Amino acid sequence: MSTQTNTTVRMFGALHSFRKDRGLASTIEVAVPPEGRTALDLAQQLSLPMDKVEAVFINHVVHDLGKVVKPGDRVAFIPTGIPGPARFLLGINGKGQQKAA
Repeated sequence: MSTQTNTTVRMFGALHSFRKDRGLASTIEVAVPPEGRTALDLAQQLSLPMDKVEAVFINHVVHDLGKVVKPGDRVAFIPTGIPGPARFLLGINGKGQQKAA
């Protein structure tokens, strides 16, 4: 019996295009172990271009890539290049990758 649960992962904007250009789905189900894994680990597993990933939505809240994704979470990767006012409205201003390293 598997101890992993599927987690829905979406890519927005340029990350969506990046996956589509490679013939890959922009919304996928990923197995996450019970203890979770960081958003950075997920992004790397999905071979996303890390210089194009700004932050991540986890259950509709913006986090840096160091945040742990738990089984069943809803995850969406946010690309770089979101314009100024939208950054504040979405809550991504200042989140970035600073804690992901």
